[in-house]
Amino acid sequence: MSLIAETPAPPYYAVIFTSLRTAGDQGYAEMAEKMFTLASKQAGFIGIESAREELGITVSYWSDLDSIKHWKANIEHQQAQKMGREHWYSSFKTRIAKVERDY
Repeated sequence: MSLIAETPAPPYYAVIFTSLRTAGDQGYAEMAEKMFTLASKQAGFIGIESAREELGITVSYWSDLDSIKHWKANIEHQQAQKMGREHWYSSFKTRIAKVERDY
């Protein structure tokens, strides 16, 4: 995985997930890798970028809003979201933005 996603010419969409973690791993690293692998197989997936210090930010890129909707509805992704709410995150926020220009 490249550290900076190779994105197409706009427009496309970005899902920005910002989080604060709880203490401990509790399987987080394994699930994050599993979710990357699963997302990369979804229709409309373009790429992902992620950074974590105290605040974690993951941006996934998608070709259209329907692809994002289908990813959110994926059963395995829903299970990961549940684990995140219950164990891994003390706070989080998801934002969806349309990318109109990049350079």
